[in-house]
Amino acid sequence: MNLPDITILYEDAQILVCKKPAGIAVQSARLSAPDMVSILKNHLHQNSSSTTTEPYLAVIHRLDQPVEGVLVFAKTPFAAKELNKEMQNGGFGKHYHALVSEAPPKKQDTIEDYMVKDGRTNTSRICAKGVAGAKLARLTYQVIPQDHTSESENDSTLLDITLDTGRHHQIRVQMAHMGCPIVGDQKYGIISQSHVKTRLALCAYKLEFHHPKTKKAMTFYYEE
Repeated sequence: MNLPDITILYEDAQILVCKKPAGIAVQSARLSAPDMVSILKNHLHQNSSSTTTEPYLAVIHRLDQPVEGVLVFAKTPFAAKELNKEMQNGGFGKHYHALVSEAPPKKQDTIEDYMVKDGRTNTSRICAKGVAGAKLARLTYQVIPQDHTSESENDSTLLDITLDTGRHHQIRVQMAHMGCPIVGDQKYGIISQSHVKTRLALCAYKLEFHHPKTKKAMTFYYEE
């Protein structure tokens, strides 16, 4: 299996922080498809003194396959426990840039919806609070002023989005429900002729958390 190169932003005995390219799954059930876990385990194996033991690597959070951005993985069970605890307590700062095809009604707002996931179709949708399996989804967005340099950009708006919850396909579903689908979203958006071959314009550009052992505040950016 040909494993692509991954940019590692930080690594120590407890954690590994890296840039996930668009198009690669965090963890895939298909053995023939390289994913972040297999790529990083291969990296850890090559840099390990042990040639027989499979490296430990725990998934802490995920990004959709078409989404690029910053991810942190745990290299020890202790780090996994501490990072998961921080994640569940809302200690992670997850920030995204999204290019949407329509301008939102406000320059800045907090959006709350209830969402439910359909495992059969691997999609999620907005639903009523009382629907079985419904979970609260909350995010805050702010419009980023742009200098448009071409006519093709004039109908798009760049948003800075902070996730307060981490639901399945949350940003994509909430933006589409608001009438502002993300450019290139072939699952939830309306694809115009000019966007047919455009990749999903969503990037997890900043990740904030505390180191599981030292408790030092850490911030990482996705920079191309």
